[in-house]
Amino acid sequence: MKIAVLGGGVVGITTAWYLNAAGHTVTVYERQAGPALETSFANAGQVSFGYASPWAAPGIPRKALTWLFMEHAPLILRPKPDLAMLNWLLRMLANCNARDYAINKSRMLRLASYSRECLAELRGQTGIAYDAGQKGTLQLFRTQAQVDASAKDVKALAADGVAYEILDPAGCIATEPALARVAHKIAGGLRTPQDETGDCHIFTTALAAMAEQRGVTLNYATPVHAIRQAGGTVTGVTTDRGAEDHDAVVVALGSHSPGMVRPFGIRLPVYPVKGYSLTIPIRDAALAPVSTVMDESYKIAITRLGDRIRVGGMAEISGFSTDLPPARRRTLEHSVGDLFPGGDLAAARFWSGLRPMTPDSTPVIGATAIRNLYLNTGHGTLGWTMSCGSGRLIADVIDGRPTDIDSRDLAIARYGR
Repeated sequence: MKIAVLGGGVVGITTAWYLNAAGHTVTVYERQAGPALETSFANAGQVSFGYASPWAAPGIPRKALTWLFMEHAPLILRPKPDLAMLNWLLRMLANCNARDYAINKSRMLRLASYSRECLAELRGQTGIAYDAGQKGTLQLFRTQAQVDASAKDVKALAADGVAYEILDPAGCIATEPALARVAHKIAGGLRTPQDETGDCHIFTTALAAMAEQRGVTLNYATPVHAIRQAGGTVTGVTTDRGAEDHDAVVVALGSHSPGMVRPFGIRLPVYPVKGYSLTIPIRDAALAPVSTVMDESYKIAITRLGDRIRVGGMAEISGFSTDLPPARRRTLEHSVGDLFPGGDLAAARFWSGLRPMTPDSTPVIGATAIRNLYLNTGHGTLGWTMSCGSGRLIADVIDGRPTDIDSRDLAIARYGR
């Protein structure tokens, strides 16, 4: 088939890669001048197969009220007259219970574990380089209450067969030696040793070049204005160049996906949740992380990427704003400076991106009610983590092949009409 992939971020490019590998003629449409220049550009650098957890969790509404008054809050709400924002918030709050948390986390772990296998296979086949590391993630707890609260995550990891280690402060320091200077601030940790790290922008750019060599057409600086259909079946897309025919379309536009499918009556519950990052040159390697440390108190990920530290986190609900408030930078600097002062903060690059979040934190992957219109979006904070698995999964769905994992509860049908 001749297939259009809308979006040139990490999810769109991996989708194009696997569709090409399945024998399809693939064209990628990306509004930016190159791949991975928006949300995929400077994310936290985690490839967190074991740390796949829903934002909607028991206790979050209570914690959110507390966070509103914190100087370095992990959640920031900047309300505006936006019905989509209100609807998304209400749906997210409805998922903040033990039953839905367990269902959503199981879905996320299933897809993340599959994606780990797909990424390893792709890396072995291509030798792709992207400042990769395979040294695990340490979720660092500063309080005993955080240690106790991690029990629900340990239970989910065990149920899905995901490797994990429960660490005391000494174990945390053995994993990340630079933490020795702040041993008195550590209550414990949860380590997922199969997690990885890597620069998503470098990966996506390299994979896009390989895909192009294999015959994928990459149309950069080419926004898609509409998806064309006739009689309930996709017929192509419309760009500045006019109508272009395709047999199928995959929407992988991140936070911009809902607007693209709304004309078909599809109400895709994806909303932008803004994240921030700093990319910091390492000045003293002895005071830098070995892999990824997740500072649970501030929900900040601190990741080693070669000779840089990537610090990313926070969840700001403010629509499509990509501004860079100094207060958000101070939060990132506070977390990394407290734990790993080995970077040159004065030379850090400050960035923000819009994560495409669903109310249940699980991406939307699969067919729609419109024939040959498919979705691969809504990955939230885990687009890098889930990209390879998602790309391979949607390729199998399009081809009608049995999927390696159960994908039925990932489609938009789970939200009903």
